[in-house]
Amino acid sequence: MLGAVSILSLLAGCAGMNQPPSQPTVAPLEETLPQAADAGLPEPGAQSPAAKEVDRKQCARISVAAVGDIMLRTDFPQNRLADDDGVSLLADVSAVLSRADIAFGNLEGVLLDGGEPAKKCRNPDACYLFRSPARYAMLLKDAGFDVVSLANNHARDFGEEGRTATMQALDAGGILHSGREGDVAGWRVAGLSVSLVAFSTTAESHSMYPQDLENAARLIAHLKASNDLVLVSFHGGAEGLDAARIPFTEEEYYGESRGDVVAFSRAMVDAGADLVIGHGPHVPRAMELYRDRLIAYSLGNFATWYGISVAGAKGYAPILNVTMDGHGRLLNGEVISAIQVRPSGPRIDDRGRAYGMIRELTQLDFNGGGLVFYDDGSFEPGDGAAGRVPGNVSGQAVWLECP
Repeated sequence: MLGAVSILSLLAGCAGMNQPPSQPTVAPLEETLPQAADAGLPEPGAQSPAAKEVDRKQCARISVAAVGDIMLRTDFPQNRLADDDGVSLLADVSAVLSRADIAFGNLEGVLLDGGEPAKKCRNPDACYLFRSPARYAMLLKDAGFDVVSLANNHARDFGEEGRTATMQALDAGGILHSGREGDVAGWRVAGLSVSLVAFSTTAESHSMYPQDLENAARLIAHLKASNDLVLVSFHGGAEGLDAARIPFTEEEYYGESRGDVVAFSRAMVDAGADLVIGHGPHVPRAMELYRDRLIAYSLGNFATWYGISVAGAKGYAPILNVTMDGHGRLLNGEVISAIQVRPSGPRIDDRGRAYGMIRELTQLDFNGGGLVFYDDGSFEPGDGAAGRVPGNVSGQAVWLECP
């Protein structure tokens, strides 16, 4: 294992947790979710009405680079901005982000010049409200980010007005966003139409609560009906080192529901999502291949500053880089390990600790997750067929050679 850190020593708080079965299952939601055919997912033996269109999508290659939580310094309640105004914070990872067709991250806090917070801190010395200057949107753009999530517990630190200001700053910088209910990112990449919708368990956002699962699935099915690729982001799950293992049930943190991340993610794929990207626990979690689509349950922290610990695995900053075909099927991927080094930003980690942790957790929580991991940080579907493309939509007939 490449630079792996033993989960037993890293996650001592988890030693007493009950582990799920080697192949955990989640109860199906047939009565509430759209059927796969309605959601645009392939069925065995299905044939496309337009062979040329199918060939084009099967031979398409779309790369996505995804990271977890981002907060590029704050000027509230005190000025904690970087001496160089943040220019160097993402310098070590920008090449990785920029070379992907789509680069995504979860933006914590607001991009706002001035303004008062919507919530008050009892202890000003432990006031975890994040506000970065509006101009910091260009730091994200220059680093290569194309789209971000604004569905998290800090996107509304300065109320909905603060989130509106963040959306305006991102718009001015040419970065797409999703978070507030009704805010869905849509664009075209390499001739394919793409949508991304961000969910969370926080107010005024697309909801990932179990009672709202049917509405979430309808939204994804609707998007899939009119888009080639649908990407889903969620901010959910408990937090901290003892939350690295997935409990396969509804999670809580400080008495607050944080969703059932496995039930939610699989339901989104059932409805038509092609890639599901999780964040929120502040540590990396396992991945799994579900219906040929990749689910990454947490990418942890990426570039965070004041008020967010980077001790141990909380400092791991994985960059998930995946390649899909035009139908959304995973072809291959890699986890590029980075680590946060304060006072600077994330730096590439030659020891591969983030990858090692994700690899080990995937084995522990999902019995390998239907993936094959290699020592260089790469992975592919467990059938070993990532280098070829199926000759029909279901992948059960002949194989095509793509140029």
